[in-house]
Amino acid sequence: MRNLFYLIIFSLLITLPVAARAVDGNAILKQVDSNLQPPSYEMYRKLINIEPDGSQKEFIFYTVKKGKDKMVIMFLSPASEKGRVSLRLGDNMWLYIPNVGKPIRITSLQSVVGGVFNNSDIMRLDFHVEYSVEKVDDLGDRWLLDMKARTRSVAYDRLKMTVDKKTIQPLDIECIASSGMLIKTLRYSDIKNIGDDVVRPAKLVTDSPLHKGYRSVMIFANIKKRQFDDEVFTLEFMPQVDELR
Repeated sequence: MRNLFYLIIFSLLITLPVAARAVDGNAILKQVDSNLQPPSYEMYRKLINIEPDGSQKEFIFYTVKKGKDKMVIMFLSPASEKGRVSLRLGDNMWLYIPNVGKPIRITSLQSVVGGVFNNSDIMRLDFHVEYSVEKVDDLGDRWLLDMKARTRSVAYDRLKMTVDKKTIQPLDIECIASSGMLIKTLRYSDIKNIGDDVVRPAKLVTDSPLHKGYRSVMIFANIKKRQFDDEVFTLEFMPQVDELR
């Protein structure tokens, strides 16, 4: 009789819909990262800063990334920024300005372009590298992932990411300080093939209650899966990044 009882319970469990079973939030987050970008790639991006009066400033930069913790971006425009290069190795970041000398250290919360995006947003590593999912809420056609930073060096203490269940793509992210204050919100849209069969949101918009009336937009294009030598991600190579294009 007891065995029959357990058999009935087991049968009920395996017939439950996926949404009713335990959900592995960290597995979802890894899939989000995989859908957003290959492990190693090159890509072009446009960043637009929009001020309260409607005036805009645009930047275009070339990006290369390798593995979990290496990224380089080089500014192509405007002319005043052309040739500048930023390097990220794990939690460490540098900025190289032609004709100025040695690269200088920068921080994740600074911004080399102004606007609402900071350096961490522009040179973002995979989410699952920096954050651990502590809670998953089922919202029907979406999941809400409540994430905690793995280390204190990460730009935001917590993230709340809404993920579309069908595409496993992020819809929006609330970036929250350790005090609980909302720092900014990131909103993804325009899912399409941006190159090399990478289908993901091509547009990211952010605003912040700390910078009322200001918005920043990032547009992703021309991504290509590509491998790079480790020497590309060194201080010595920063003046030569243009040779990769």
